[in-house]
Amino acid sequence: MSLKNHPAYQPLPTAAAAMDNPAMSNSSSSSGSNDDVAALAQSGLPATYSSQQLVSSDSDTMERHHLRGNNIVDEPGSRLARMGHVKWFTVATLCFVNLINYMDRFTIAGVLTEVKQDFDIDNDNAGLLQTAFVVSYMIFAPLFGYLGDRYPRRLLMAVGVALWSTTTLLGSYMHTFGWFITFRALVGIGEASYSTIAPTIISDLFVNSMRTKMLAMFYFAIPVGSGLGYIVGSKTAQLANNWRWALRVTPVLGVFAVVLILLIKDPKRGESEGQSHMEPTSFFIDIKELIKNRSFMLSTAGFTCVAFVAGALAWWGPTYIHLGLKMQPGNENLQLDDVSYKFGLVAMAAGLIGVPLGSVLAQYYRSRIENCDPYICAIGLFISAPMVFVGLIIPRTSGTLCFIFVFVAQVALNLCWSIVADILLYVVVPTRRSTAEAFQILISHALGDAGSPYLVGVISVAIKKRLSSSTTLLISQNSMQSLSQVLENATETVTESIKDMPYPRAAPTDDVLSFESLQYSLFSTTFVEVLGGIFFLITACFIIRDKAKATSVSLESSEQQRNRNV
Repeated sequence: MSLKNHPAYQPLPTAAAAMDNPAMSNSSSSSGSNDDVAALAQSGLPATYSSQQLVSSDSDTMERHHLRGNNIVDEPGSRLARMGHVKWFTVATLCFVNLINYMDRFTIAGVLTEVKQDFDIDNDNAGLLQTAFVVSYMIFAPLFGYLGDRYPRRLLMAVGVALWSTTTLLGSYMHTFGWFITFRALVGIGEASYSTIAPTIISDLFVNSMRTKMLAMFYFAIPVGSGLGYIVGSKTAQLANNWRWALRVTPVLGVFAVVLILLIKDPKRGESEGQSHMEPTSFFIDIKELIKNRSFMLSTAGFTCVAFVAGALAWWGPTYIHLGLKMQPGNENLQLDDVSYKFGLVAMAAGLIGVPLGSVLAQYYRSRIENCDPYICAIGLFISAPMVFVGLIIPRTSGTLCFIFVFVAQVALNLCWSIVADILLYVVVPTRRSTAEAFQILISHALGDAGSPYLVGVISVAIKKRLSSSTTLLISQNSMQSLSQVLENATETVTESIKDMPYPRAAPTDDVLSFESLQYSLFSTTFVEVLGGIFFLITACFIIRDKAKATSVSLESSEQQRNRNV
């Protein structure tokens, strides 16, 4: 019997599916039973578990016999090796681009003091640099999400990376603050094209536990890239004796990234789940369905809190710790470059541990607790909040302890990255995922790290003014008390009067006021982390139902499309 007489749907070969999902062979999988799979196969539907893992069918064996009959040997082992190389190259390229993406984003944070001095700006305008970038980033994310669900993703990403590399390089030559912040905003447009599309390519290459592992690799590049941004930025500026050279490193790497992107595989949407026949719906229907998806909306709210905290701490962390350490005896000449370097190492180490740890915990507990993913995110935020609070208190006392608490806080915070991405992919149908990524980026950045650096800066400036006025009033009161006591003791000898006179309290230095005002404003991040944990706990109430619904809708839509094509 020839292949053309087979049913229209042909499940993925066993070897390829096993590569993506080693758990397929486990007959006791929590996602479903073999009887359910057999029933689906007999009814003509693709053999799919509720978590979207694939199994083989008799048609795979028939196809291999047909190939052998025509002297075309295509053993599962060779197919696995060939597909493995293509997929590994694709994932490695996406991880590399994500790494330099976040390197570029946080390079300025490593040289923020020099930038402030060069443009003569205060904390509010310094925070506005990051906010301008993220605002353009979130505005253009929905556009690229729409395009990413309908047009070649490889070309869109290549254009985006080329754009942000070019604007970053040009921005380093701007000598007025207005033009500099304009080019930082343009960088956000280019990065929006990449961040909305890259995770959906991974979702179309892998399923189930293998997808979780690949997403962990992809998202662990975020904290590691951020840490490299501090290190590369501070050390390059130190070597060149000019902070502008720090912005000229990632554009060079961006050229190589564009070439690599043009060489990767762009799979069909839904290919890994056997749903490549699905047709995209209109943009308005996509948005309507996403808003109705409670797991997606609640996890997005929780992730927004993660973005708020990550953005504020990443932008102001090195500057704040530097101010605190300078107050310790012997550290008066401490440079921001040294603190940024250490902060970058801590961020990298926390990312190397936190992101994979979140993935490992999710894979371990899914067979025991089906809705464990949001619970892990919530616990991570509840652990991170007190660590951040203590880390904000002790920089003036112990730099070592401060970095230890910052490290633990970031490890706990990093548990969320790959898990939130995985939640989005399994509660949203394949043809809607780029739009969902864009929608999540829009919300999380609009209410998260788009405003947090600027908001923290504005609050710190307001608090600093309040502290300065309070200090001036206190000094004035002390002076009046001193004068009054002198008059009351006028009958005493001059020597005794001078000896007993309480002298006015010395005014705090500008560094002390800057430190205290920034400390009070950063305390807001601990409350936001607790709020994010609450959102994730509520997500756990709906995620099982939404996951099953997304799988069911995907199967029905794909089957209808295949029937129309027969």
